[in-house]
Amino acid sequence: MVSLPVPPPLRPFVSSLWASTGETRHPRGTTVERMLPTGSMHLVIRLDPAPLRILEDGRRQALPFALVGGARAAPYLKDVATPVASVGAMLRPGAAAAFFGESAEALAEKHTPLEALWGRDVDRIANRLIDLPGPRARLEAFADELRARSPRVRGVHPAIALALEAVGRDVVRVEDLSKLAGVGPRRFGRLFREDVGLAPKRWLRLRRFQRTLGLASRAEIDWARAAVDLGYADQPHLAREFRAFSGLTLGEYRRRAPWSANHVPEGADLDR
Repeated sequence: MVSLPVPPPLRPFVSSLWASTGETRHPRGTTVERMLPTGSMHLVIRLDPAPLRILEDGRRQALPFALVGGARAAPYLKDVATPVASVGAMLRPGAAAAFFGESAEALAEKHTPLEALWGRDVDRIANRLIDLPGPRARLEAFADELRARSPRVRGVHPAIALALEAVGRDVVRVEDLSKLAGVGPRRFGRLFREDVGLAPKRWLRLRRFQRTLGLASRAEIDWARAAVDLGYADQPHLAREFRAFSGLTLGEYRRRAPWSANHVPEGADLDR
């Protein structure tokens, strides 16, 4: 995996840029990953025309090589049997309007073919990336493509920008965020869904879940104390939320020892 510092013009819209050869560090024989929800939107271009196979909500899907993964609150399974080089970006609130001319809510909880948003440009971009000599050169070209599109539309709404900054200071009640933003609760919820993709309460729960994942790899931890520190009512509350967002118990997650917090080895057969 290769990463690239996000160029200044992209920083209002992009939190990270990465390129991969498709290899993972899962145990030998693992060909299926469980992808855990982050609450963020991502954009991926796989440099191979073969469709990406996933299993979501009990439905098998074959996804195109270039897609936008909207903000989501549920996991899905992904076939990783054949390593495929790819480039991608994790996107910030407001990026949906900037890059795609859509609200984040319209793209949430699903994968959208990039061609539906960028048209024939997708083939041109993919061919350009394939012709380049390696991950870093491809990532730099990908960043150039994003930079060419970013100035067209405003970023995140100022009220939501204020709220997200407050979340960074651990203000975690939706009512408090709405007051800080200076808008009524109903309008705040609508603006938040447009820019972030999820309802504010669900997004805050996902953010807490991601903080829980950050502790899950530790060998020794007092989960009763950690639950309170993370903002859960108690340890059973933490356990329920963990299963709701991951489809796994905390113990199952820890036993699988994922190489990356949100990429969990699932097994060797997507069709089981």
